[in-house]
Amino acid sequence: MLWSDPENEPPKELRDAQTMLRRAGVLLALTVVVAMIVLGLH
Repeated sequence: MLWSDPENEPPKELRDAQTMLRRAGVLLALTVVVAMIVLGLH
């Protein structure tokens, strides 16, 4: 069983979903950090 086998390759939809989830997580983390800074300044 080699990593180059097409069967082991995740479908494009799954990879796109993972990328979107990762971006959403990063955006959410940045939003929380900015919100905490803004609340801390006031």
